[in-house]
Order: sequence, then structure tokens, then C-alpha cells
Amino acid sequence: MPGWRPALRRCVLAGLAAITALPALAQTSTANCRGTLYLTIDTGWSREAEEIAAILRRRGVRATLFVADEPSFRGDRTLSPSWAEFWRARAAEGHVFASHTWRHWYFNGDAGPGRTRFVSRRTGEGSEVLDQAALCAELARPIEALKAMVPEAQVLPLWRAPGGRTTPGAVSMAQRCGLTHQGWTARGFLGDELDSAAHPNSALLARNLSSIRDGEVLVMHWGVRSRREPFAGILEPLIAGLQDRGFCFATLPADGKR
Repeated sequence: MPGWRPALRRCVLAGLAAITALPALAQTSTANCRGTLYLTIDTGWSREAEEIAAILRRRGVRATLFVADEPSFRGDRTLSPSWAEFWRARAAEGHVFASHTWRHWYFNGDAGPGRTRFVSRRTGEGSEVLDQAALCAELARPIEALKAMVPEAQVLPLWRAPGGRTTPGAVSMAQRCGLTHQGWTARGFLGDELDSAAHPNSALLARNLSSIRDGEVLVMHWGVRSRREPFAGILEPLIAGLQDRGFCFATLPADGKR
């Protein structure tokens, strides 16, 4: 049996066991809620990571964190050992984790049965055709790196393709790795990747507060390099406004949310 498969299975099972043992950390109580929202955070440039984490802590929000090894504003990478303290703190706060691929390349069509194209958007990195073993290894590696730094991290058997761009082959191959793809809902796209000149924070705040409904899977990042007006500047009023409307926040269930 390939080495990546038992390692990935051990990480996922350990995370699920931790969730079962610590339900108060894994899911916000929804007894008095008018609706439930699922905040998910992808790695990204991570420039506002500490600011965002502080907001979530103040507002009592636990999120599902999709991790990849991306370049960060520090000049390192987001799953480098230099980020261990950050990820350890998030695990202690009750956030849960899932795979966002290791290299954060993009799926770009299938290349036949059991083969899918994986392409970098960064200059000089090229592309690769992944077979079943290579895809499972790509999805397992960020979780293995995270667990090496944070053994107590709670891991869900979910994954998210960079940009949300999947192929039928990638989705079915990942299912054979034991992982379900998790995207986001249309109204759950918070807009932190958009150009801030065309989509200023004030407009994003108003749009999100008016459009988000019960059951939305929300997506944002720990900071986006290209956005000149950081989205973190409106995250607290956005969460506060949604909580004022009666929404509670929960981490994703182990089988995902559609």
C-alpha cells in the first residue's frame, strides 16, 4: 500500500476522533440560532492572519481552515515551521482543518482515466499530470506538514481545489483517497480576492450583509496580496452584523456541506 494512504487516513481519523471527543470546540451551539453559517478560510498571502484570528476569537467564531503551502508576506511559506505557532494557536481555539493541496496549483482538465492536469499560475513552476497516487499524495502532504507541527489539529476528510476549480477526474480520484470536495455557496463568496478599486470594502460589507442566507458556506483568505484595501478591515462588522441577524457560526461537518 502506498505510504501516503495510511498516513492520510491516520491524520483524518485522529482529527475525527478529536472532534468527537471535543464537540464544544468543533461546533458552535445552534440551539438559539435563526440560521447557521460555515466560515472557511484558505491560506493565501496571510498578511492579515493575526488580525483576522483576533477578530474570530473576539466574536467567538470557529472556522474550517483549508491549508496549502503558499508563499507568505513574511518571505517564507504558510506551512513552513515558522508558522507552527500560528497554526497551533488556531487548533487550540477550536478551528478545524482540511487540505487545499500542497502546491496550490490549479486543475486544468483531465488527461484520461485516472489522470488529471495540475498547472501552476506562478512563473517557472510549469505543470504536471497527476495519477491516482500522485493526487492523493498532493492532497495528503499539507495535512502531514500541519500534523507534524500541530499533532492535536482536528482534520476533516475534505479538500478544496485552488480557486474552487475542479475536474470530474480530480473529484472522483480524491474520493478514492477518502476526501470529499468542498466548495462554497454563491452568496458565500465574500469578495476578498476582488479588486478593491472596483469593489471597495464598504460595498462588500453592504452586499454580504444583505445577501447571506442560512446555510451559506463562506470563503475568505488570511490575506490577499493583490487587494490594496485589506478585507480584514470589515470582517468584524460583517460578523457582528450577521450575528445580530441571528446567525451562528459552525465548522463544517465531516461529510461537507452543499
